Amino acid sequence: MMSPLFLLFALGLLIGIQAYDGSRYDNVVAYWGQNSYGATHTDVVNYQQRIGYYCGDDAVDVFPVAFVDVFFSTGGLPSLNLANTCNPTDNATFSGTLLPDCSALASDIETCQAAGKLVTISLGGANGGVGFSSDAQGTAFAQTIWDLFLGGSSSTRPFGAAVLDGVDLDIEGGGGTGYAAFVTEIRSLASGASKQFYITGAPQCVFPDASLGSVIDTVAFDAIYVQFYNNPCGLPYFETTSWNFGVWDNWARTASPNPDVKVFLGAPAASLAAGSGYQDLATLSTYAVQMRNSFPSFGGVMLWDESQAYVNDRYDLGIKNALVAAGGTGFTFPACTAPAYVAGTAYSGGSQVSYDGYIYEAKYYADDVPSNDPNGDWSAISACSGTATGGSSSSSSSTTKTTTTSTSLTTTTVTSTTSSASSSPTSGSCSGVAAWSSSVAYAGGSQVTYK
Repeated sequence: MMSPLFLLFALGLLIGIQAYDGSRYDNVVAYWGQNSYGATHTDVVNYQQRIGYYCGDDAVDVFPVAFVDVFFSTGGLPSLNLANTCNPTDNATFSGTLLPDCSALASDIETCQAAGKLVTISLGGANGGVGFSSDAQGTAFAQTIWDLFLGGSSSTRPFGAAVLDGVDLDIEGGGGTGYAAFVTEIRSLASGASKQFYITGAPQCVFPDASLGSVIDTVAFDAIYVQFYNNPCGLPYFETTSWNFGVWDNWARTASPNPDVKVFLGAPAASLAAGSGYQDLATLSTYAVQMRNSFPSFGGVMLWDESQAYVNDRYDLGIKNALVAAGGTGFTFPACTAPAYVAGTAYSGGSQVSYDGYIYEAKYYADDVPSNDPNGDWSAISACSGTATGGSSSSSSSTTKTTTTSTSLTTTTVTSTTSSASSSPTSGSCSGVAAWSSSVAYAGGSQVTYK
């Protein structure tokens, strides 16, 4: 009798299964291995299934297997914990180590790969005992990962003969020491291989990332799965200038050692999958398509995690369909429709200008040159091309985005005097709001009047 893997491979030849194409704009990445659904629910029937269970359709293109959560465990080898599927407590481990034998998953992995999907090994996680003390240690560990999971050989390969497609770094603590050396050595080992191996990372949206910031600036990554959740720059702030996909696009296009690196919008796949950031499918689809049409580095959506997505009315398939409908190839730069930035102009919060290939929005009062400095006065809301419209002299005002609220606000002129703390206005619409003081540290949400 022919094996299921052979049948799937044969069927793929007949229907033309496409290999993974990292240049597309409609790829979906879903982490697998941590049974996130099981951590927040009690209906065991919906707990995480074997990885092959999720490879029967086109919803997901890349499965990072999570996690190698300890780098140097018993016997000097790493440890691997795949929650309810394979772990050092419930499964046999290789002698003298805490590395579980998960070779029963080899056929699942090969089935997914035969369906045109990537299966990579993810290192770290939020609670991972990971990190290096030196570049030399990072280089040596690359050889270990290569031998255990990728193109090398070892008697202690957790997935047996299955050869994974690359390494994902989900490093959420411990600093960046040794990781650039690790990536460099993986690249070197893969240089003569018969297949392509991928390097990806999953930084927080706060820029630069505390652990991976210096790493992604130093060595080439193929894709970055930015975590736009559990962060002040995450999806709940999409409609504000705290949303910073533009900063990541600018990094990808101007600072990354790989100018073709793709930036993924990372999102929770269900309401309980993360502490904050979940959006219903319609909202996430709208946000993702807007980013796809605004920034050329956009590569798709990353979901945490597949166990949650699958049970949540096939959230994974829903976002995949939205991305496919928006177009998987080709990017047309939006026109620079905002007025050109004029040096020396004081812009009010919400003002939009075109400058250096982006449309920027002022976070608040802004008089500096627009840039993708995350701590600056401006936020890039779209890449753009062409001559900016409405250019004006330094004395003219910018175009301002208006928001309708229940309180009608009008603009008045307030004359201020030079002092460490101006007197509070007593007339006009500014009445009742204290004047800004240079000696006060203001909390988020505070209101002041100024100029």
